[in-house]
Amino acid sequence: MTVPEGWRIEERAEPASRLHDSWPSVERDHRTPAVAICLPTGPAVVLGSTQDTDVVDAEAAKGAAFTVVRRRSGGGAVLVTPDDPVWIDVWVPVGHDRWSVDVTRAFEWLGVNWAAVIRGIGLTDVEVQGPGPGACTRWSSLVCFGGVGAGEVTVGGRKVVGLSQRRNRHGAWFHSACVLHWDPSPLVDVLTMTDAERILARDDLAGAVVGVADAVEEAGIDPSPTGAALVAAFLELLS
Repeated sequence: MTVPEGWRIEERAEPASRLHDSWPSVERDHRTPAVAICLPTGPAVVLGSTQDTDVVDAEAAKGAAFTVVRRRSGGGAVLVTPDDPVWIDVWVPVGHDRWSVDVTRAFEWLGVNWAAVIRGIGLTDVEVQGPGPGACTRWSSLVCFGGVGAGEVTVGGRKVVGLSQRRNRHGAWFHSACVLHWDPSPLVDVLTMTDAERILARDDLAGAVVGVADAVEEAGIDPSPTGAALVAAFLELLS
């Protein structure tokens, strides 16, 4: 693994709940910028900080072997698995070159980096959302990938990278998730909604999001990107 100068890089293979609850190395040293490649050890539905747990059908989630956890950053629900999405956390201390006092504009550099990674695998029509909200579906408050927020990345108008952040007096902790393959059904099937809503949600979200590996296949580009390759390209851009 390439280690960019000045950054602490680590892999964290833990349950999603622990990955969201704390970042021990940052708690020990909050002055050093850091990156964590997060590898959840099991599938989990991760709720945004303001979502009620009843947005998930507990029995359906149990039947699918999904744990339900909460992050302290905003946004909607995300399904994470050991393989997908590519989950990279970044810690930016106050005063660092990539620090911004503007909470919304703070996402910009991270989105720009992810867009460069995605262009690097040959995809075109890659855009980074500005400080205002972008396209959304009726499900954007429920499902993270149902809408496009500041700094988030789209390919051909379809969301491919989701971002969120949490802050304290020492800095900002960013969560970023880049989808490899997109199928809304596993997440939609465990959310609390009517059968009619479920059909609409699947259809809307299928067209609003694309995985980078799926987009590469659509474009006839070879080879298909791996999570490891995306991580390596992301780290190179921090140098």
